[in-house]
Amino acid sequence: MPELPEVEVSRLGITPHLLGESVMRVVVRNASLRWPVPAEIQELAGLTVTGIRRRAKYLLLETDWGTAILHLGMSGNLRVLPHGTPAGKHDHVDIEFANGKLLRLNDPRRFGCLLWTREPAEQHPLLAKLGPEPLTDDFNHDHLFTRSRGRKTAVKQFIMDNHTVVGVGNIYANESLFAAGIHPQREAGSISRARYVKLTEEIKTVLARAIGQGGTTLKDFTGSDGKPGYFVQELQVYGRAEQPCVHCGSLLKEIRMNGRSTVFCGRCQR
Repeated sequence: MPELPEVEVSRLGITPHLLGESVMRVVVRNASLRWPVPAEIQELAGLTVTGIRRRAKYLLLETDWGTAILHLGMSGNLRVLPHGTPAGKHDHVDIEFANGKLLRLNDPRRFGCLLWTREPAEQHPLLAKLGPEPLTDDFNHDHLFTRSRGRKTAVKQFIMDNHTVVGVGNIYANESLFAAGIHPQREAGSISRARYVKLTEEIKTVLARAIGQGGTTLKDFTGSDGKPGYFVQELQVYGRAEQPCVHCGSLLKEIRMNGRSTVFCGRCQR
């Protein structure tokens, strides 16, 4: 599943090709995504893209008339291709631009979406109640500490909740908790302010590092093969169950939390 770093790398990859460009037409081959692609998406034709932003895992293509809201779902990816590039089986939408390029949404499982709004994007029901962005000053240890008081939910679930903070997916929750030395099953409300200072720092570091590693794949956004935005990461715990901890050498343990793989070091994470 594309997570925040992958979506941010997608934004960085498509922006040089599409920002400031005029849309010629929108070709919808299959409107049956997670939510049906609305007929109003055709209002994009003739408009100029004035901004390309990310909110959580949503990409926002902004114009003076409205905003296209795009989500990659479980398996989606984006390509910038020349006009006339033949479409494949799962190439559901093309947004064609006057500069001879098109933005193509490929989504085999069709859990992604492409929506249109004339209202400010942050007022859309999908975005209105989201927590702060993790790489901004709005996300800080005071926010985590205050919001966690009285919460008995496990800290891993707490930081993965988009109402708490957006973009901390399963991989990054595992990695951040390990780096902060916090056991993933510990109750969120039992963690001290000082530990939340450390956890906030590690969340920011882990996500920023992942985005930086993904930057090396930007050339892929103009190719027709492979999937952009996915990159080899330097992971310390996720996917390393029963391997030695990089700090103490103990074998890492794996459990399931809410159906998701959770890997941690029983010695380093208390």
